[in-house]
Amino acid sequence: MRQTDMLKLSEVLQVLRMSRAGFYRMRSRGQAPRMHKLPNGHLRVRRADLDAWLDKLTENAA
Repeated sequence: MRQTDMLKLSEVLQVLRMSRAGFYRMRSRGQAPRMHKLPNGHLRVRRADLDAWLDKLTENAA
């Protein structure tokens, strides 16, 4: 897997245009894209998971 396939939380927040606190509220409710914890403790989101999550939101809104 290429490094660019995994997004940092700050990159995800830029894409979603939301605050860190808002994202963590969504995450605690199970409404955020799947996150992966790396061995160093950092969180990452796979680009494919974020895209699929956004597609699902768009479908539900229509």
